[in-house]
Amino acid sequence: YQAEPGHEVDEGFGVDDLVKKVAEYCQKSPVGKKLPRAFYVHVSALAALNPVLVIYEKCARQNIENIEEATLVKFQLHQPKISYLFYPDFDTDAHPALQRSIQINLETGEVKCFDYSNSENPPILHRKETFVTADYPQYQKFSKLTRSEEKWGLLDNTSMIGTREGWLKYLGYCGVEIQDHTVVELCQQGNSELSIPKIERHKAAMLRNSLSKPLRLVLEADLFVDGETFFDYGCGYGGDIQHIAQEGYAAAGWDPYYQPDSPRICADIVNIGYVINVIESLEERREALLNAWGLTKKLLVVAAQVLIDDTDRGQIAYGDGVITSRNTFQKYYEQEELKIYIDQVLSVDAIPVALGIYFVFRDAAEGQSFRASRFRSHLLTPRVRSQVKRFEDYAEMLAPLMAFVSDRGRLPVKGELAEEAAIKGEFHSFNRAWRVILQATDADDWETIADKRRQDLLVYLALNGLEGDSLRDSYASRPSMRRLPAQIRNDIKGLFDNYQKACTLADLMLYSLGKSEIIGDCCEDSAIGYKQHGSLSVHVSALEELDPLLRLYEGCANRTIGRLDGATIIKFHAHKPQISYLFYPDFDTNPHPVLHNSMHIDLRDLSVRYQKFYNLSNPPILVRKEAFVTPNYPHYEKFAKLTRQENKLGILDSCVVKKHQEWVKCLEENCVRIKGHRLFWRSDADPEKLKILQQAASERHSRKIEINAGKIEGTAEGTESTEDGKEEGEE
Repeated sequence: YQAEPGHEVDEGFGVDDLVKKVAEYCQKSPVGKKLPRAFYVHVSALAALNPVLVIYEKCARQNIENIEEATLVKFQLHQPKISYLFYPDFDTDAHPALQRSIQINLETGEVKCFDYSNSENPPILHRKETFVTADYPQYQKFSKLTRSEEKWGLLDNTSMIGTREGWLKYLGYCGVEIQDHTVVELCQQGNSELSIPKIERHKAAMLRNSLSKPLRLVLEADLFVDGETFFDYGCGYGGDIQHIAQEGYAAAGWDPYYQPDSPRICADIVNIGYVINVIESLEERREALLNAWGLTKKLLVVAAQVLIDDTDRGQIAYGDGVITSRNTFQKYYEQEELKIYIDQVLSVDAIPVALGIYFVFRDAAEGQSFRASRFRSHLLTPRVRSQVKRFEDYAEMLAPLMAFVSDRGRLPVKGELAEEAAIKGEFHSFNRAWRVILQATDADDWETIADKRRQDLLVYLALNGLEGDSLRDSYASRPSMRRLPAQIRNDIKGLFDNYQKACTLADLMLYSLGKSEIIGDCCEDSAIGYKQHGSLSVHVSALEELDPLLRLYEGCANRTIGRLDGATIIKFHAHKPQISYLFYPDFDTNPHPVLHNSMHIDLRDLSVRYQKFYNLSNPPILVRKEAFVTPNYPHYEKFAKLTRQENKLGILDSCVVKKHQEWVKCLEENCVRIKGHRLFWRSDADPEKLKILQQAASERHSRKIEINAGKIEGTAEGTESTEDGKEEGEE
């Protein structure tokens, strides 16, 4: 560091400080490929680096032998390590394979060697021009190839193309190959056994009797504002246009088949719903997404198919998708793949709102506001507990201030409250008005709200600090304070004093996620949810009541993958980094709902596993429903009452999930039936068996069994009085 003119070495300057300086100069370098954790540069470009980096690299070089043939130098940005990478075909191979690498730890002097020469699937390079200077002999050739690959969308699927096998497979999917740094489209060869039918994209259009799900989500999020316009890019029959117009917004659309003559006009909200997945040409697919984004003033809604329900339908593999029996093309994205595609094509950070549905905001600050709103708890304004005349005289005037503090957990700053002039005209300041409110309400209630809002903000900031989309990734630089929306900046100042303090607390939460024992303790200590060994399951409505660390845990999955459509139960796995979403469609109405489907997300790599249960003859069912919700859930008492009845009869064991057929058999063996959420003795049961069951229940609990509208002694006399007709009447 002393080598840079004008700098002197601080006596306290250590290895960590040096690494930070190296990272700083790497990020500022005009040459080289920059990634969040590393910086790569061709050996020919070393002289173009900052002098600090030049000397730093020389310190590594003088301690390693046999690196004269190295092609690239890799600077690690978080550790004092440098690697020398050998790509012998760098100039001649469009995507050269890594042959070997040598790594040195500059602090310890430890040297490690890695050999890939015999690997069948070695890592390969892309975007070679980023490693060299503009005067490198092959620079223009490298750049031209990258531009061509970007045009074809070949570099969008980063999770697949990093190795030779993945790259060649993806090229095959896309129907192209690379010849001498040129993308060449492969001709479709005739096949006597299988011919590719003509793709008829327009047949993928749907007649809609109701609004499509992507636009329902826009309305539910209150993102439509009076006076705003809507445009549907690839509108098909135009069903969504009609429904949005009925909501009172100016709506238009365009479709290459059904409405080809309609003008493509800019609008506040643009929808490209289930369009890119029916375009078989990568170039046209990319162009459609860019065109829709070009028309967007405020919000772009992108939706695409992400699930294949049945892989045995005789579909024909074509490009990177399939041709259906109706001669339409379908590209089925993985959820993470879809986000990567949108982000890279549009250079944005798309926000998942459901499986296969993403919101892209034109204004990044609006996007941050929307992200933050998704982690905000729903809180009520504290009740007025004391009759204070001064408060009663101004209750109507003070109501907006109370609502604001309930919403934000802090007092407003200048310009945030529409009623500011009236309140300050009477009380001179918000603080004085607030003191009047505290005379009539409980200060502890307001502090509870402030604490909850702090937790909401920490979850948001922690997720904003994730560099990648999995827990194994490190933290990246969050948006600077000035890039955050004004209201969030004010929240941070009001609830944490400063941004650095809030970010430090958020980082501590992120750090805790890597410790399974901490997650396990949170699950075990939770006052909400059903606990099993190594897991905690809660209803989605109870999520915001959980420990903020568990909310963050779920947020790591939700921020990129999104939740399973209609998810009812969220299951936290304590001993492995996994979140599961379970869908019980009739959770509220069925006393023991059947599991419809589930989605399991591994947070280490965001791999997703889906399971279908609705077509099984013996699917799992749910019991003890009140255990999954909070006591203020609308049906809590009804759920709890049924469980008490079932417990008294002894038909529940320690397992919360049972199978449907076994459960039906269990009810029959115990001579009971369930109507609504109540348990009844069967009137057609064998009297002697019924007497035995009731006596056993009486001995087990030493109290009466609750049947019908009242409580009936567990005796033969009580049993005989239970009739089917009476059951109907009581219901």
